[in-house]
Amino acid sequence: MVEQRGRLLTYAAQGRLLFHTGLWGGPAGYRWCGSDGMEAGLVSPAETEVLDQLVYRGLISVVPQRGPAYRRVVVTPAGRTALAA
Repeated sequence: MVEQRGRLLTYAAQGRLLFHTGLWGGPAGYRWCGSDGMEAGLVSPAETEVLDQLVYRGLISVVPQRGPAYRRVVVTPAGRTALAA
């Protein structure tokens, strides 16, 4: 689980995650971000649970981006500190 948290935190730092708000179709939840900046697939339920824990712990946050449906997942200052450790 610790390895998975670190991997997902790294993905967030690399800009590889989006959050879909559920507006304009599709269920709310995390999505992979492709190299073109667009949605590239759903994040698995197990990884979603870990991402929710990272949000709860204040290591990542979801911020507005690209219209009303998508939000960018970013690493917080606390998350950057955790990545550096």
